[in-house]
Amino acid sequence: MSSYDTDLLIVGGGPGGLATALQARRHGLSVIVAEPREDPIDKACGEGLMPGGLAELMSLGVDPAGMPFHGIAYVSEQRRAEALFRNGPGRGVRRTTLHATLQARAKEQDTEWIRTKVTSVEQDAHGVSAAGIRAKFLVGADGLHSTVRRCVGIKAAAGKPRRYGVRWHFTVPAWSEFVEVYWSRLGEAYVTPVEPDLVGVAILSQGRPDLAWFPRLARHLEGAGRGQARGCGPLRQVVSRRVAGRVLLVGDAAGYEDALTGEGVSLAVKQAAVAVNAIANETPAAYEAAWHRVTRNYRYLTRGVVLASTPRATRRAIVPACERLPGLFGFGVNILAS
Repeated sequence: MSSYDTDLLIVGGGPGGLATALQARRHGLSVIVAEPREDPIDKACGEGLMPGGLAELMSLGVDPAGMPFHGIAYVSEQRRAEALFRNGPGRGVRRTTLHATLQARAKEQDTEWIRTKVTSVEQDAHGVSAAGIRAKFLVGADGLHSTVRRCVGIKAAAGKPRRYGVRWHFTVPAWSEFVEVYWSRLGEAYVTPVEPDLVGVAILSQGRPDLAWFPRLARHLEGAGRGQARGCGPLRQVVSRRVAGRVLLVGDAAGYEDALTGEGVSLAVKQAAVAVNAIANETPAAYEAAWHRVTRNYRYLTRGVVLASTPRATRRAIVPACERLPGLFGFGVNILAS
């Protein structure tokens, strides 16, 4: 007969881990979160919550302060294509603000914390042990280069094209009600309003990022104060599976395709819901199919756009094509927004 310290041990206290904690508490499961970093946790992130992800968070009682945005705009030096969301706005939220709001809500729901780094995971037919904690199940929500994933023998590899992301905050009045994606031959710059006088700018590319690639954007940012750079990558992580016995992976640890408009947090919240449902039903293996279902549209659409835009000649055609085919552009944007 096994004894347990908790029903669920979550490794990683970022948005994916905390959303998992809230979903678990909703099901009446006891939860401990293992996270070594001090609050608030920041990282390179597009900081845009798509409407579907925002609705999921609000259903958990999480309503972070931020700036509404009403669609996605693709921008080049001469052209601009816009697509509005059909089902309400998304929200630009600073990563630190989102983390603080999620953490406060998780504490309200009696989630426990231990400040530690997990370096090994052991499991048997009845439970999982890590960091001195014995749990019925464990969720690894510890990022692109997940230690949990490695400990349980789940294979992962950096995919191609190998791209990296860098994000800064600029102190400048937000000038758009859209998340703007600036395209150049060398990369994309994702601009998200997060406060009335603050925008986040994330550049994704295969090389060292440079704002000079985006003269139109640079003009908006001229004279603005710039915060600390935060980077991550390689972005695309191909993960062989998301379940190993009683261990499940959520968020970036579960595999990451790339980014188009900052859907990462929204996807993590949706994954948390189906992962906890599988745990509550004591059918962890069911999570694999559920993960594929909730991420399918995002993975197919994102992979298609990234591959299509890799040749520089094709990249030049992206914004003109979206401008000329507004219905198709809007359809794609609203698939990602759902």
